[in-house]
Amino acid sequence: MSQFLKKKVTYQNIDEDSVGQKIDNFLIKTLKGVPKGHLYKLIRTGQVRVNKKRVKTEYKLCQNDEIRIPPIDYKERTPRRNLKIDKHTYDLITKNIIFEDDFLLAINKPYGLAVHGGSGLSYGIIELLRHIYPNEKFLELIHRLDKDTSGTLLIAKKRIALVEIQKQIRNKRIHKKYQVGVSGIWKDKQKIVDLNLLKITQSDGQKVIVTEKNKEVFKSKESRSVFFLNKYFRDCSLLDVKLITGRTHQIRVQLAHLGFPVLGDSKYGSFKINKEIKKNGFKRMFLHALEYGFIHPNSAEKILISAPLPKELSSFVELK
Repeated sequence: MSQFLKKKVTYQNIDEDSVGQKIDNFLIKTLKGVPKGHLYKLIRTGQVRVNKKRVKTEYKLCQNDEIRIPPIDYKERTPRRNLKIDKHTYDLITKNIIFEDDFLLAINKPYGLAVHGGSGLSYGIIELLRHIYPNEKFLELIHRLDKDTSGTLLIAKKRIALVEIQKQIRNKRIHKKYQVGVSGIWKDKQKIVDLNLLKITQSDGQKVIVTEKNKEVFKSKESRSVFFLNKYFRDCSLLDVKLITGRTHQIRVQLAHLGFPVLGDSKYGSFKINKEIKKNGFKRMFLHALEYGFIHPNSAEKILISAPLPKELSSFVELK
């Protein structure tokens, strides 16, 4: 049912799971349901204080900081519903966990399951994991995969892990390898692809990524991938892809631009080809996050997590 939040002043001490987090993001997570604009106002007006001092929204929390949270008379507009998971969904998540320690968790994300709720979806992978692991105080996505992409997805169990690995992402120290099935006979054993990508909104409201030749176009972003020929199957090619950058829909847009649409890609692929492969029972997009490599945030070891190609993809490759 709807409820009021924080009817009196409260104080909260920062533990290691919140170290390095910005004060605004901490409040957004702690005071779920309160509009962001209201929270920013509380910070600007000094009602939220850290160690009895005013702070700006950019302030990053330190170990043992004491945060003053003022009374907040705000009623949630939408009642919260308890997430209910059937046995099939529970097994789909738990049986696909491929790595776990005190800092991190990795899952071989199934095709068709979003990584988080929103845009009409009541839940995604992260909400399901929080439900399955109720005693974990901190579970956050380190990166994302499209709903129609399967493969290695990394989740942080501590804030220090989230901050450290996202720093590695920014510094391009992460190893990301995908496998993708495309229509057409790929000729090059190795091919580096550099394209500028631009996000646009179509007349129907759909957001898509397009290639842009002019590097000076406002908001266009450089993208780079390295494609390796793995094998041919029928009139298609199986490619390994190493990502140098991680732009939205990068692999799909680059391959469509080169004339090798990803099999089953409903947004950038070929309608005619997708219709043909459906006759063989193939009903998904052929894109899989095969490997994710990084330096462990605690042990400093090199970690390589692999998610094998799902049966529906490997079977389609071997189909005669």
